[in-house]
Amino acid sequence: MARMIADCRRFESDNNCSLTIIGEQDEVISAAAQHAAAAHGHEDSPELRMQLVALLEPEQSYIAGSRQPEPFPS
Repeated sequence: MARMIADCRRFESDNNCSLTIIGEQDEVISAAAQHAAAAHGHEDSPELRMQLVALLEPEQSYIAGSRQPEPFPS
């Protein structure tokens, strides 16, 4: 299974979150859902996890340092 990234720097947030999670897809989804609930007030639900899967990027796309945030897709 390919390693994936969930990168909070990618999207605008109230707390300017800089967390980046890299690992196997199931590990990243689990950790990102827990983080989204704890740090951003989202409910850890099957719907959230489906959204997270759609937002993952391949590990090779990782960019160190800052990243220009974009609006969160609706």
